Amino acid sequence: MKKSICFYFQLHIPYTLRRYRFFDIGHSDQYYDEFNNRTYVQKIAEQCYLPMNKVLMDIIKEYGKQFKVAFSITGEAIELLELYAPKVLESFKELAETQSVEFLCETYSHSLAFLKDEKELNHQLSKHQNLIKRHFGKKPTTVRLTGLIYSDQIGEKIAGLGFKTMITEGAKHVLGWKSPNYVYTNANNPNLKILLRNYQLSHDIAYNFSDQNWNEWPLTGEKFVSWLNALNEYEEIINLFMDYITFGDRHHKSSGIFEFMRYLPKHIFEQGNFEFLTPSEIIKKHKAIAPVYVPYPMSWSEEERDLSIWLGNDLQNDAFTSLCGLADKIRFIDNKKLTRDWERLQDSDHYYYMCTKWLVDGTPRRFRNVYSSPYDAYINYMNVLSDLSLRVNEEVEKKLSSLMKNKDIAKKISKFIPQKENDLNSLQINEIMEIEKRSVQKSVQTKNKKNVQNKNIQ
Repeated sequence: MKKSICFYFQLHIPYTLRRYRFFDIGHSDQYYDEFNNRTYVQKIAEQCYLPMNKVLMDIIKEYGKQFKVAFSITGEAIELLELYAPKVLESFKELAETQSVEFLCETYSHSLAFLKDEKELNHQLSKHQNLIKRHFGKKPTTVRLTGLIYSDQIGEKIAGLGFKTMITEGAKHVLGWKSPNYVYTNANNPNLKILLRNYQLSHDIAYNFSDQNWNEWPLTGEKFVSWLNALNEYEEIINLFMDYITFGDRHHKSSGIFEFMRYLPKHIFEQGNFEFLTPSEIIKKHKAIAPVYVPYPMSWSEEERDLSIWLGNDLQNDAFTSLCGLADKIRFIDNKKLTRDWERLQDSDHYYYMCTKWLVDGTPRRFRNVYSSPYDAYINYMNVLSDLSLRVNEEVEKKLSSLMKNKDIAKKISKFIPQKENDLNSLQINEIMEIEKRSVQKSVQTKNKKNVQNKNIQ
């Protein structure tokens, strides 16, 4: 039986925050560096997205449905591409039309909030699902979360939302002696199939390719296929998962990365017994061999394969806790602009900028950074978040004042909220939302009853 190769590429572009100072708080809700965002999007489009999409289209034209790939593109990335590089989005739609590409679902804003807030997980995935269907014509059934984060509990939640497949890291500390080259299941719900990244083979393309100090440099198509052929004959799949900026950004075009990818399928078809499949096709063809046990969240980031790149120090945890503390208020006021800003601040890149581990071990950052230091990133982020909090609290007061005009609602609210109390906690917010919900339901029922009575009279 042929071994199945699954190429998956992840594409994300964050909204970069402008320099937002303490004295801006309460005076400006212009948080984003539009010049930086536009410049970066157009640069990465020309260096990476357009040329690599052309490479993939050329391969598909040559091999048809024999060649398959998968993408996940965050909602933020799609928004920014629509604004500053619409040709890229069109080229992805052209790839979608070939039916050789599967688009995955993920958190709309590359969020970490799902680690604390299940409601936000549901909202982000649903919002992203609808976006992908609108742009590419098909609703995703496979999920990847920010940084390929996964645990048994998270997987169970994903299965509960109706998804069939989830992809994550083939971390050694989780697998032990096991191989990532099989289909596994979630430990709590066997209906969710788990695909694990082959770290070494993915890393060789994503990071080692242009490193002239690497003992395997230069990497050729023939050499890579020889490594594929050397895998255990009983192993069934090879998951090659990587960032899309691998092509043309992390590895400049002069490194030969585009030529490598353009002719890799040719070498694979000629020299090995392989096929290309998308994640959803793999789980249809291959049976899961066992559950994979992941009691604590893991990711594909850094050597630790944990969450420390985002939530590993006090700065990051303080910012994250402060952001998540606004969740119930955001849902209560239901304000589109404030919700948009809150979701954009969930982007994991903001926490990545606050990471201090590089100051300790001296290793270079793998992604771009727009701040002079982690502390600088933290201060700028917290200034923005402070202003957002002020705006949210103002809207909460307005919403509460509006509700208190209804005598029935006001009577119920006054039982658990003192008259002069302004800063409501989550329990109080949720109780008010429940009162409002019941009031609306009662109003609808009364209206329907009157309509029925009027019809009977007529």
